[in-house]
Amino acid sequence: MARSRALRPAQALAGAGAFAVLLWVAFLVNLIAGGYFSLLLGIAPRRLDGLDGVLFGPLLHADTSHLLSNTLPLLVLGFLTLLEGIRRFLVVLACSWLASGLGVWLTGAGVTIGASGLVFGLLAYLLVRGFYNRSWRQMLLAVVIFIFYGSVLWGVLPTAMPGVSWQAHLFGAAGGVVAAVLLRRRRPHLG
Repeated sequence: MARSRALRPAQALAGAGAFAVLLWVAFLVNLIAGGYFSLLLGIAPRRLDGLDGVLFGPLLHADTSHLLSNTLPLLVLGFLTLLEGIRRFLVVLACSWLASGLGVWLTGAGVTIGASGLVFGLLAYLLVRGFYNRSWRQMLLAVVIFIFYGSVLWGVLPTAMPGVSWQAHLFGAAGGVVAAVLLRRRRPHLG
């Protein structure tokens, strides 16, 4: 794959902020509509009419605490990913979005909304990309990220916490790993 043009920190922060604003706008529209869109556009597992939730579910959140719990990690992890370029960010986001959504649709237990699958996808991408790229700088950054966010990785395990979709977390993280593989640096062949 062609190399993505890196962004300056201010551009990366603006991009991550714009995505967070999009989530807050969607939340406010849904709030004004009385939560109607959560039921209409959430991921309804194994139902054909719930398949559109794969596209729209990550944009919706149940309440402000749900959205706040996703906003800060999306800002930080989105910023770090955007530093590598918009194209890379979009590939990571798309892989995480689709893997999380389809995974929930296939294995979920109830209507699911929220961007936590994207958070886990960005986190997994940032944690493993250094190994695929053989970059000690990226591995060092992965260690720092793990220190701050590593404890959330328990969220990929089946839990008894009602309202928490471990499936979204697990499949979102898998999407992030897939993105790291797809975006790994190609080594030239000698010979």
